[in-house]
Amino acid sequence: MPAVTPSPTTDCLFARTRIQVCDALRSVVPGIPEEIVQRVEVTPPRDAAHGDMATNAALLAAKPARRKPADIAAELVQKLSELPGIEKAEAAGPGFVNLTLKPDVLQSVAKLVLMTGEVFGRSQIGQGTRVNVEYVSANPTGPMHVGHCRGAVVGDALANLLDAAGYGVTREYYINDAGAQVNALTWATYWRYLQEIGTHINAEVFGKETPTGLQYQGEYLIPVAQAIVQKHGRSLADKDGGIADPSVWFELVRREALDQMMEMIRHDLEALGISHEVFSSEAETLASGRVDAAINQLQSKGLLYEGVLEPPKGKMPEDWEPRPQTLFRSTEFGDDTDRALRKSDGSNTYFANDIGYHAQKASTSDVLIDVLGADHGGYVSRMRAAISALTDKKTAFEVVMCQIVRVVKNGEPVRMSKRAGTFVTLRDLLDEVGKDAVRFTMLTRKADAQMEFDLDAVVAQTRDNPVFYVQYAHARCRSVLRAAEEMFGKDAVQTETLAQVDLTGLSSDVELAVLRRIASFPRTVEGAAIAREPHRIVTYCIELASDFHALWNRGREDTTLRFLQENDRVTSLSKLALVAAIAMTLRCALAIVGVEPVEEMR
Repeated sequence: MPAVTPSPTTDCLFARTRIQVCDALRSVVPGIPEEIVQRVEVTPPRDAAHGDMATNAALLAAKPARRKPADIAAELVQKLSELPGIEKAEAAGPGFVNLTLKPDVLQSVAKLVLMTGEVFGRSQIGQGTRVNVEYVSANPTGPMHVGHCRGAVVGDALANLLDAAGYGVTREYYINDAGAQVNALTWATYWRYLQEIGTHINAEVFGKETPTGLQYQGEYLIPVAQAIVQKHGRSLADKDGGIADPSVWFELVRREALDQMMEMIRHDLEALGISHEVFSSEAETLASGRVDAAINQLQSKGLLYEGVLEPPKGKMPEDWEPRPQTLFRSTEFGDDTDRALRKSDGSNTYFANDIGYHAQKASTSDVLIDVLGADHGGYVSRMRAAISALTDKKTAFEVVMCQIVRVVKNGEPVRMSKRAGTFVTLRDLLDEVGKDAVRFTMLTRKADAQMEFDLDAVVAQTRDNPVFYVQYAHARCRSVLRAAEEMFGKDAVQTETLAQVDLTGLSSDVELAVLRRIASFPRTVEGAAIAREPHRIVTYCIELASDFHALWNRGREDTTLRFLQENDRVTSLSKLALVAAIAMTLRCALAIVGVEPVEEMR
């Protein structure tokens, strides 16, 4: 992944403090190279007792300055201690500097959030870099199942995250509408068609009479067949109602089946809160000549040759054969072996077809990100090599791997599909627990980590259920603000009004801790975007919710921490500004995740 310099985001307290640290470093070490300054980090210390922030500036400057890190750190401490927003600066370890901010700096975070509103946390770290995120791309041979769900959510949240970080994002779905699986779908649809016109052929018998076998027998094909009957009647069967010559019906049934499968998939994705800007067709890519154009381009660069590959270790790929083939010199671009593009009979391999498709995307993108299942691990190095070769290393290729999800109920694996009977459909999962629970839960762990989706846990109204825990925090915030309207009047608790109140009443350790958490949100967005890890946003939501609930509970014991104090309007309004800032930050974070914040829990 290419290195990205931290963005000087104006709404990020860490970024602003980093600017101050860099200015101090330039003063302490005159003439320090800017490439060293650009590597300076300002991050939360591992131990909160050490302050609000820590910087590695002295360590980075030591070598080019030919000085001891501790000596540079001591001078930085002196410089930074003079700044108006710094409460304390201390040297630590072999050259780190810890910083403690003054309360008014942290208090100003609440005002900043309320003034920034729904775009709080957004940055321009991406600098408009054009990123194509391809995700889902399920074969249009049936309803989406839970195996597609994690990649769909991860891809969509990643696209949202990159957009929030200032990248130019294109969301793409690749329709695998060519090849053996689509042919099998076509024959299966025709079998259902024959049933609908009254010709009942046993599945086993029909399968033996087809070139593909009867691979798809799900009832979801019945409505497709019924629609075909409505349009074409019995005209697609022979005179006895049996199998007609495929030239009469195959392409028509194929198109009808694909169109209705994609309509079903789009509806399922819409229910999950997902929409793509681009749907690319494999069949159109093959027909367009893009594959041959990409192969010719590699040929012109001297990167193809005729040869025989050694048998691969492990499971034998379908497109490997011990005969001369057209090979791509992918080892010159970091792959572990050269790859076949054309078989001995002159036909293209699957890899060649994928190169043609990715070349099309690379022509309009700076970065290509494919969200794939974990079983595609061997695919990464070869495609990265191809993209590097085709674009002269100008377009980056990345893959986010998603492990499969195991759905359980009462501690046991479940199969919930009422329509197919053989797998858990996405629609069934959504009907069971709802869009927000599905999306949030799928992002509670890193994409390549194993996970279990517990149907009982995601609907439980307990603190052990993270989606409930976060939604409850937002609902509590909104409840406090509604109660404040009754106490102080609606105008007093408008966001614009709260942004202007005196915030010095936010002085307790627990309140300042919440403000520190809020202040870290823009930095979290940038870090998650650079790492391509949208699950970090869900982790942040859980942490902020935990801070809020802790503050709520402390208010039960300490009346000075309660949000509403009827006899102290000024203090109440400062605390309400904090509550409103928490709610706003949660909404901004949940928007990236694709989850709707709730106004009240019922």
